[in-house]
Amino acid sequence: MSLSAGYTWTHKNIRLLGYSMAGITTSIVMPEADAVFDVAQGLPYQMNVSNILLTHGHMDHASGLPYVIGQKAMQGQTPPDVYMPPALLPPMREMMRIWERVEDHSYQYRFHAAEEGRAYPLKGPYFFKAFPTSHRVPSVGYTVFERKKRLKEEYKTLAREELIDLRRRGEELDDHAEVPLVSFTGDTRVEFLDGAPWVRRSQVLVTEVTFIDSAKTIENAREWGHMHLEELLPRLDDLKCEKIVLIHISARYTTKRVREILEDRVPEHWKTKIEIFPRPV
Repeated sequence: MSLSAGYTWTHKNIRLLGYSMAGITTSIVMPEADAVFDVAQGLPYQMNVSNILLTHGHMDHASGLPYVIGQKAMQGQTPPDVYMPPALLPPMREMMRIWERVEDHSYQYRFHAAEEGRAYPLKGPYFFKAFPTSHRVPSVGYTVFERKKRLKEEYKTLAREELIDLRRRGEELDDHAEVPLVSFTGDTRVEFLDGAPWVRRSQVLVTEVTFIDSAKTIENAREWGHMHLEELLPRLDDLKCEKIVLIHISARYTTKRVREILEDRVPEHWKTKIEIFPRPV
């Protein structure tokens, strides 16, 4: 699989498409929600997505933004909505102004400050909220939620005609739920787990674990705003996630080596829940 096409990962009805390797590139698309987490250098598999959710401004996560905006304009697509940490807005606007001067062309785009905890719409029943992360530059993570409604227990035994009649009379027959589907951290220290409670109960948590063995210490990871596997392991039982997907693993580790370390270090009852986002061997 090439960098331009990305890899696919699925769990139940959740599908993710992308690529991530520390210091090189990170961008993950959730097609059903019409959202992409970070844009790396700007890659073909991102081009039909309308909502861009930037976690922070480092080049391996965000340098492709002008390219994506330019390509979408060339293809006649609607200008994208781009969400980012509030402190990132001024430099990103300036960067776009510079590129417009370089290319002698004006682009259309909509930049938004991602306010933590506020709900922003996505496609269909989906929406997202930003949550605090702890990197060495301004950063946020994002959770995509799905709005669901279910018939209340007391009405489940009624016939269809009875339900129709109750609805006509204005009865509220459904329970409404907002289900946290996918939380995406971007680059962060482990303290993100002490923030928004919904992150710990997301069906899928996509989180960076840059270093996984003693060649780099926890202190090394923290100095650069990253997480070490040894910080995550003691926190696993705080999580209610069905799957934890590891991204942003350092290129110093082969996938084979990552799997060996996880097999050795991850508690037995967590081994089926922790996966590596697909990456080159």
